[in-house]
Amino acid sequence: MPEPPFWHYTKIIKPMFPAKAVDQIVLGRLITARGDEIIPEGFMEVRGGKIVRVGARADLGTLPDDIPTHDTGGKTVMPGMANSHAHLSWDGIHELSFQSMYDPPEMRAYKAAGNMLKSLRAGITLVRDLGVHNANLFTKQAVAQGIFPGPRLLVSGESIIQTGGHTYWVCREASGADEMRRAVRDQVKGGADLIKIMACHDTLEFTDAELEAVIDEAHRNRLPITAHATYDACIRRVAEFGVDCVEHGGSMSDETIQVLLDKKIPIVTTFSALVMQAKPEIARAFGIPEWKIAERQKAVGDKTRFDGLVRASKAGVPIVFGTDAGSPAVEHDSIAPELDFMVEVGVCPDRLDALRAITIRAAQLSKLDKKIGSLEAGKEADFIVVDGKPDEDLFALERVRETWIAGKRMH
Repeated sequence: MPEPPFWHYTKIIKPMFPAKAVDQIVLGRLITARGDEIIPEGFMEVRGGKIVRVGARADLGTLPDDIPTHDTGGKTVMPGMANSHAHLSWDGIHELSFQSMYDPPEMRAYKAAGNMLKSLRAGITLVRDLGVHNANLFTKQAVAQGIFPGPRLLVSGESIIQTGGHTYWVCREASGADEMRRAVRDQVKGGADLIKIMACHDTLEFTDAELEAVIDEAHRNRLPITAHATYDACIRRVAEFGVDCVEHGGSMSDETIQVLLDKKIPIVTTFSALVMQAKPEIARAFGIPEWKIAERQKAVGDKTRFDGLVRASKAGVPIVFGTDAGSPAVEHDSIAPELDFMVEVGVCPDRLDALRAITIRAAQLSKLDKKIGSLEAGKEADFIVVDGKPDEDLFALERVRETWIAGKRMH
């Protein structure tokens, strides 16, 4: 693996926010994320921050007397959720370019801290922060060193773009193959877990040599690389060049879908900006202009624009939950609207599949599925307690009562 970032060499005498894993028997209605499995009256035994047993309450027998029992009163217990496309240092309220250019580093830190708390309260136990600027490198340091409580974090550092490319006002610009490699190495040096590139906007970006170099350099450093890619030509191009994931997605030909299948490349969909900004009462509160609201309503109403994503999903391309949290009107605790739209538009066939998109498939995307993502013996105890049945009503997820990471209560 690459040399670790500088802060790994700092001795931590004591975390500012210490938390201990709680050994317990949790009783409740379990959604395990193992297929469609639901255990109406179930139990989960947690010891040393890990799940050691999961099953029906009837199979538990006599409650062990060496650890406490946590009876949720029939509430739903399910794996912690993951937002696989978010931007913690964007607040979800103000215009993006203004925040990006004028927020001082201290404000980015405060916003990230607040958004981590909002994420935990919403049941998010893993955030894949796709940067734009490098604030997320320091957010990860703060959580890892116990300076501030937060979810698990996978961070990209600065998004890499061609000079003058999409959102050049906040990303890492580079020109030529050598500069692309240097841009990757700088993110690696800062402690990035993955690399993100902005591969298109209205036009394709990067020369072939630049695209080959940035992907090769990420893989040389044993990091996955993901691409902002929103229409067929871009999606196919980055897939053929070898990225590991597509962000957003969009229109796709059957040929492009086949490339994704052949290369086992997932898509992280992000409908929330469309969905939230199409609701006038919400959009106006965030200062979204009327022309934008009308544009968003037209987009949401025209389901044919999502046909490529639906066909990809039905063909077997893994679809993973993301919201682009931090975009205007897309706050970091807004989870249910995205999941609900994933079912409505058809990229997820039903609510249980949508719940897998935000749990086990998210863990698989980030190569963490042996550790988290489902309620199974041997995995770390990342779980939430929900007042309701999200498999019947996804908006029950607005009533997360408890959030646990590795057996530690975070909310």
